[in-house]
Amino acid sequence: MKKIFCAILLLTLTTCLSGCSDESKKTDANDIPTEVATGKTVDAKTDGKPDTKSDAKTDDAKSAEAPPEVKPTVQAQEGKDYIVAADDYSNLQLTDATIPVYDKYTLWERQEKGLPVALPQLAPYEAESTVYLTFDDGPDDKITPQVLDILKAEGVKATFYVCGNMVDANPDVLRRMFNEGHAIGNHSYNHDYNQIYASPWSFMEQVIKTDESIKNIIGVRPFIVRAPGGAGSMFTANYYSMVDDCGYVEHDWNVLTEDATPSRPNASDQVNNVLKYLGEQPPRTVILLMHCNGDKTETVKALPEIIHFLRDWGYKFGVVTPMTPQPW
Repeated sequence: MKKIFCAILLLTLTTCLSGCSDESKKTDANDIPTEVATGKTVDAKTDGKPDTKSDAKTDDAKSAEAPPEVKPTVQAQEGKDYIVAADDYSNLQLTDATIPVYDKYTLWERQEKGLPVALPQLAPYEAESTVYLTFDDGPDDKITPQVLDILKAEGVKATFYVCGNMVDANPDVLRRMFNEGHAIGNHSYNHDYNQIYASPWSFMEQVIKTDESIKNIIGVRPFIVRAPGGAGSMFTANYYSMVDDCGYVEHDWNVLTEDATPSRPNASDQVNNVLKYLGEQPPRTVILLMHCNGDKTETVKALPEIIHFLRDWGYKFGVVTPMTPQPW
């Protein structure tokens, strides 16, 4: 029954998505010209010989105008920095909560090959008290790199639930996330509630479109999704069934900084909000919601202190995978 359901789903979504290809051909906002025309001046007074003084000036101007050198990024290694699911999903029961899990196949590729689509039953990871730092709505080219810098300095891995349109606009930031060992999750294509929640089919259309954007850049696609607004407030039973049948796992959160609320808390207030949600008896599994786009400069300021006190409390830092316990 699930195979028939997914076949109908994929046929419908393929038709819906066929008209979306033009969007993906838009010019990348991050493209920077790398070729600059240069020349050497020849002065008649030097009998046709190159003017070394002029050459020096040209070199100075060239160095001033040239874009900064981009240092090569360390490439993530399969099996060490991330796991790719086996065709039959037999390797998904992990004992390490710090390694992201991806699929080399898209949803319809699994269907076409006759491979399993729905995930097997997995025992949740509960070996240690674990906190999962999660960041929604990126990647952007300002806040997300600052968050990545802090995580790198602290030696912490996190989970980024990305939007497809932001991925298309900032592919290099997505590559950095992936290569630095963070988990990437699917957070819809455009975060537009009216489009996403028009129907369960509309939700899955956005998920698959975002998977395409992600896989085109890093070569794999995620199993984890987060519903904009949270599944607890936006999903009906039909949405949950579709997510399960199509082989995804949705995770909301049980702690948040409230950085996306109208109150716009400053860094100190965000730290206090985390303490408030943790309460007097902090949960064994903490999924902490933050955001990494737009005007979230106070989130950047709060992040180091949040990491420090969670570490001092004995929490280990993990990344969300299909075996991550639900927060409730």
